[in-house]
Amino acid sequence: MKRKINIWFPALVWAVLLSGCQEKSPNPLPEDQKQTSDSDTVNLTVWGAEEDEELLRQVIEGFQEEYRGQADFSITYMPQSESHCTDALMEDLENGADVFAFADDQLNTLVAAGALEPVADPEAVRKSNLTEAVLAASVNDTLYALPLTADNGYFLYYNKQFFGEEDIKSLDRMLAIAAEQEKKFSMEWSSGWYVYSLFGNTGLTLGLNDDGITNYCTWNGTDGAVKGTDVAKAMVDIAGNPGFISTDDAGFLAGVRDGTIIAGVNGVWNSVAVEEVWGRNFGAAKLPSYTCAGKQIQMASFSGYKLIGVNAYSAHGEWAAKLAEWIANEDNQKLRFLLRGQGPSNINAAASDEVQSSPAIAALLEQSEFSCLQRIGGNFWDPVASFTAEILAGNPSGKSLQEQLDTMVEGITAP
Repeated sequence: MKRKINIWFPALVWAVLLSGCQEKSPNPLPEDQKQTSDSDTVNLTVWGAEEDEELLRQVIEGFQEEYRGQADFSITYMPQSESHCTDALMEDLENGADVFAFADDQLNTLVAAGALEPVADPEAVRKSNLTEAVLAASVNDTLYALPLTADNGYFLYYNKQFFGEEDIKSLDRMLAIAAEQEKKFSMEWSSGWYVYSLFGNTGLTLGLNDDGITNYCTWNGTDGAVKGTDVAKAMVDIAGNPGFISTDDAGFLAGVRDGTIIAGVNGVWNSVAVEEVWGRNFGAAKLPSYTCAGKQIQMASFSGYKLIGVNAYSAHGEWAAKLAEWIANEDNQKLRFLLRGQGPSNINAAASDEVQSSPAIAALLEQSEFSCLQRIGGNFWDPVASFTAEILAGNPSGKSLQEQLDTMVEGITAP
């Protein structure tokens, strides 16, 4: 599905719409590089999340106005999930999007495939963005993409009508309250991204090998203070609690809207929608602790960043790079926060009063002490989903938890 955005407004209207909202380029193209003939139309395709359509419409219109007279633009927006961007791009790289948003865990694959060239002015990007965001956009200290957000993590949403500040410290307590109210605490166990939260602070390890492709994993470990089976048993108990439900993003929002879900683990991208429903009862905090091996273990999380990439095969590489820079600039990151509630990676935008006062951003910062950058190979996802499906179904296979953990780890670490 394509949506073409190529709208020209009278200059007076643009002045009203854009005053105070867009960062001006200090270096317009020289006269001899300006392109105005129909034959020199700059055709660019932009991929971004479906939920970002209105945001990107405004950003693209601002870009066209900023460079009015320097080129005849035809810019096409296509909705594309950031989490599946690489898969879509690899299907036809040379004819893929010129500019695209993607999750930082896909960076190594894109660089290895030759889809990205090093950023032309890395020092300017490093100076204007948070250090961790720059690291997430780099491979071996070389910057290959532009940081866009610093909020691709997850935390606890809760409805203050049902939970107090002490309640939200314990998952056990939250599940008990949800069950008493005949409501649900939501978490997506079909995704290893969230399941990591239960293994992450146990001493059981997961990560990417030096080859940048395969994984190491000890989630089936039988030594140490916490064993793999301890986590699995805790998951069995959680799954069997009447106050728990495993559901995806759409299910989480649907449950919030119909009142069945009163708390859950999710990301900042849904903060605006959740706050619209819960109003003054809207709450956000770091993840709670859960009972495992007879003790309370703080739930961990993956931290992540959204990035903007420029296709190395773009027919209009220089203009694609300018558009990427425009999408990721300070003013447009502020606009992204205002329209979508997404946390900026730009240092100045992140320091703004509006961002600093956001409950969702504050919760992410609180959780950051217990988070780590996601760097795992592609074999991680399916084995974890199969393992959790068995747990959620009540172990229909009849295999022991250790057997199931061994099978999962074998899949995760497969070459």
